[in-house]
Amino acid sequence: MMDFYWYPQCSSCQKAKKWLAAHEVDFKEIHIVDNPPTKEELKRIVDSSGIDLKKFFNTSGQQYRELQLKDKLGEMSADEKLELLSSNGMLIKRPLVWDGEKATLGFKEEAFENSWS
Repeated sequence: MMDFYWYPQCSSCQKAKKWLAAHEVDFKEIHIVDNPPTKEELKRIVDSSGIDLKKFFNTSGQQYRELQLKDKLGEMSADEKLELLSSNGMLIKRPLVWDGEKATLGFKEEAFENSWS
């Protein structure tokens, strides 16, 4: 079973959930704001997925802009980025789907087809 980190009001998350259900994929819903992945979980996801840590940031989110992260991320260490992401689920690109080995960020039907079907 895979972890499906989502925010229920997010339209991309809703589309991803519908896609997973339609394809009978077994997943566990995790509210990304109430229960963001821990720093250690995020490190495992990043390491196993091969996805660049920068891509885990929700660059179109209000909090990303308010914290002016566009200007700050370049100077932050990986450890600081992981700490920041784990402290605020709204900073994480969503949905985040992870099966213990691979992960997807956001919802693109083609990526879901390639990864989860």
